[in-house]
Amino acid sequence: MKIQLETFSPNTKSSFRLLHNPRLNDLFFWHFHPEFELVYIEGANGTRHVGDHISSYTSSDLVFIGSNIPHLNFDHGVKTDYKKEVLHINPSFKNKVFQEIPELSGISTLFEKSQYGIAFHGKTKKVVGSRLKELHKLSPFEVFLEVLHIFEILGNSNEYQLLHDKPFTNSYSKKEQERLRKIYAYIDEHYQQKIEVSEVAELCNLNKSAFCRYFKKATGNTFIGFLNQYRISQAKRLLLLGKNISASCYECGFESLSYFNRTFKKITQENPRDFKKRHTGKV
Repeated sequence: MKIQLETFSPNTKSSFRLLHNPRLNDLFFWHFHPEFELVYIEGANGTRHVGDHISSYTSSDLVFIGSNIPHLNFDHGVKTDYKKEVLHINPSFKNKVFQEIPELSGISTLFEKSQYGIAFHGKTKKVVGSRLKELHKLSPFEVFLEVLHIFEILGNSNEYQLLHDKPFTNSYSKKEQERLRKIYAYIDEHYQQKIEVSEVAELCNLNKSAFCRYFKKATGNTFIGFLNQYRISQAKRLLLLGKNISASCYECGFESLSYFNRTFKKITQENPRDFKKRHTGKV
């Protein structure tokens, strides 16, 4: 099973990135990223796959995942009407705030434990889940204060399970992670335009054929295949936001509507029209 390094484009200077009700249940997204992740899901029964740990959760789940630990999206394959909140915390925030302020030492310890993967249960899961569902309504400063409060609750809780016997170590070297991050960041920035394989190869100081071999070995996918998957994921997002099929096609970098339709069906097993109708009730 291949792994993807997820890259976030920092469109703000915030230390946090909140995803309110992201819908990825149609995707098998096995990925990792430098950011710490606190994820809460309710109204679903699913798979908890974090690092080497695989188990099932029932009804709801609250998990804190350390930096660069591979994990599967918690809503993979879920068919019920669920709610989900994902909070990413920049690693620099941990280093500059939690480790430097004595009053936050308990939270700093929690972040160290997160490298095991932590699943919370009981009252802690219920209380923190409720607070996470309200985060998207708050101003940036209110989010800052509320996140500190949430991690204070988690840091003081004994209602948790460590998912590994020792801190999980990502098998990708730092050099490999940085190279993949550079590639993915380039795709994220330029996917709406035409991207030549040669220009991405140049980023890695490789010729085109060497880059193609490297990318296939590292990700299990061809570069064009990966680029198409990324563009289709963005197109799905636009369709769910109400964009029409044609606009979604061209805004995601496809130059042909017929090629977009074929690629969409190949990746998702349904055409864009059926996907949009199934999720929004509109065409």
